[in-house]
Amino acid sequence: MTKADLRQRVWQTLERAGVARFPGTVGRIPNFVGAEQAASLLREMAVWRRALVVKINADAPQLAVRRLALAEGKILYLAVPQLRSEKCFLEIDPQRVGKRAALAASLAGACRFGRPVSPREMRPVDLVVCGSVAVARDGARVGKGGGYCDLEYGVLREEGKLRESTPILTTVHPLQVVSERIGMLPHDLPVDFVVTPTEVVATRPAHPRPRGIYWDLLRPLRINAIPLLRKRLRRGFTDAPAPRRL
Repeated sequence: MTKADLRQRVWQTLERAGVARFPGTVGRIPNFVGAEQAASLLREMAVWRRALVVKINADAPQLAVRRLALAEGKILYLAVPQLRSEKCFLEIDPQRVGKRAALAASLAGACRFGRPVSPREMRPVDLVVCGSVAVARDGARVGKGGGYCDLEYGVLREEGKLRESTPILTTVHPLQVVSERIGMLPHDLPVDFVVTPTEVVATRPAHPRPRGIYWDLLRPLRINAIPLLRKRLRRGFTDAPAPRRL
């Protein structure tokens, strides 16, 4: 089963089971019934309690996790959609936003109240929470197909804002946990923990993490569309050969 086939199957399964929430599943990190319970379970994890700075994806099912982070006083980073500016992350400091923290947890609120920063300006990240369409118990995951989650991780690894040991987790509905083997490429991001509304799975990932940006796997159009990558390539901040079209 290809990743595209797996996405379609999971999206359809969630819809048929009646556990998908607005705005639907197809083409998205699916919002699911029980997302708040998954966030509550995550709250009890040692990796969460220790984290002072967290990077969390901006999708709807992780809204409860972002609200929790700000309520507990954690510095929150979200990526600017499609990394479309050089200051491609938004920093939300709960002390700075004050009573607007709950509003700032949404993508619209983060764009309004957050501080745009470049990767170099960011604080070191203690924990990454990513969205998934499907995930396996060996840590392999499938996103919605854009590749931005993997790219964001690669950028932050190269800037030294993430370490090899920085924990990575995802919150999903149990129907998103699949038994199929998910093929992983060097730039694909595995997870250390899978959190559902009812359990936490420690995956002990069987797949290596990306060590940075894999320039030879990026299409020229993708590089040209992302200011940070375009600038880095122009300045020669890559030891990879010129990108080739896949």
